[in-house]
Amino acid sequence: MTYDLVVIGGGVAGVAGALTAAQAGLRVALVDSATRLGGQYFRHSADPKPAPGLDRFLRQARALDSRADVLLRHQVWSLVREPDGDLVVHCTTPERKAVPVRARRVLIATGAHDRPLPFPGWDLPGVLTAGGAQALLKGNGVVAGRRIAVAGTGPFLLPVASGLAGAGARVLGVFEANGGLGLARHPLLALGKAGEAAGYAADMARHRVPYRRRQAVVAAHGEREVEAVTVARLDKDWNVLSTRVVECDTVAVGYGFVPQIELGVQLGCETRHDVDGSPVLAVDAGQGTSVPGVWAAGEPTGVGGWRLSEAEGRIAGSAIAADSGASDAAAPGVLLRRRERWRAFGEALQRAYPVRPGWQGWLRDDTLVCRCEEVPLARVREAQDLGATDARSIKLLARPGMGWCQGRICGYAVSCLAGEPPQAPRRPIAQPVTLGALADLSHDPTAN
Repeated sequence: MTYDLVVIGGGVAGVAGALTAAQAGLRVALVDSATRLGGQYFRHSADPKPAPGLDRFLRQARALDSRADVLLRHQVWSLVREPDGDLVVHCTTPERKAVPVRARRVLIATGAHDRPLPFPGWDLPGVLTAGGAQALLKGNGVVAGRRIAVAGTGPFLLPVASGLAGAGARVLGVFEANGGLGLARHPLLALGKAGEAAGYAADMARHRVPYRRRQAVVAAHGEREVEAVTVARLDKDWNVLSTRVVECDTVAVGYGFVPQIELGVQLGCETRHDVDGSPVLAVDAGQGTSVPGVWAAGEPTGVGGWRLSEAEGRIAGSAIAADSGASDAAAPGVLLRRRERWRAFGEALQRAYPVRPGWQGWLRDDTLVCRCEEVPLARVREAQDLGATDARSIKLLARPGMGWCQGRICGYAVSCLAGEPPQAPRRPIAQPVTLGALADLSHDPTAN
């Protein structure tokens, strides 16, 4: 069977795009690796405090379920174009069997993952990303620890701290590395988020969670797990001014997000650098990429929150329906204006909460930069002394990014240490896949 459209990703953008196209009469399949729709933001099985917009999303998900084939627990690892022009989405099933899903068009809505920064002790059990702590809580009702420090930069730290405190953890503080002015320079853009921010502030006040500006966790300490952290007071470039030790058993850190664009890059989609330097897929007014038959929406085109993701998904769905001849109507003007507003909001956030270069001064020679391959800073510097001038040559000489995560965790840090903006990931296999699944694929006569 060949679908009119296959949507990769079951978050806000993917569901909005799939539903819009299905309502126009297209035969649609949505593929996602999770057990339920929602993505990172709308994980909801055990969420003690549902995220804003959840009811709206659930209505869309229910409507989609009756109009499209929703393939959950299907991990997409490759996207290729066949000689006849069709696109093939290569997946593995929950049983780790290879399943190719054929489509005339594809919408990439794969979201983003946390962007951590290395620091001494970040490889200790008890250190996890802010998104990881939130996923445990939202998806499984698991509180990551008893005494938790939340650190990094950006407004995402607030719902993480609020959720953990509401679930019974003692949150020792939110340590915001930047100055905390946030969107003060953009009051009109901030207006739409004021109520949400006030709610998080009230939650933190009720649970007596302090919010500390220009402070960061710069080291974690412990023999077998986290027992304490060093919290530093920072200048505007994140250089350390003074330090103190805080006892805790868990650290949740996050410095923004990295868009997942591997599938688009596999097909040769053009990329651009977002405001924070991250590579994202370049799209036109209808969310179309440079590759015919391929659209993208949500974080792969730039991080901007769930409202932007929904608008982009709906615009992409309308454009895909028009491309197929199922509809003559383009996305309504109100939707285009909404996209521009939330796109401006996302760009303003990235400017308000940048990653400053002073974090590199937190590292010691023995600090692991790549946890998978256990590559310390000293080995990265040695590679540079041997002539490595960019992240790729450092990778070839010192092996950061060659482990299980394939640079998803350490790639940003290595690029910064190399003095260059992060590069678009070029991975022929976007996600880990077993040899057995590849063997299944080699016996499939329809596989490319």
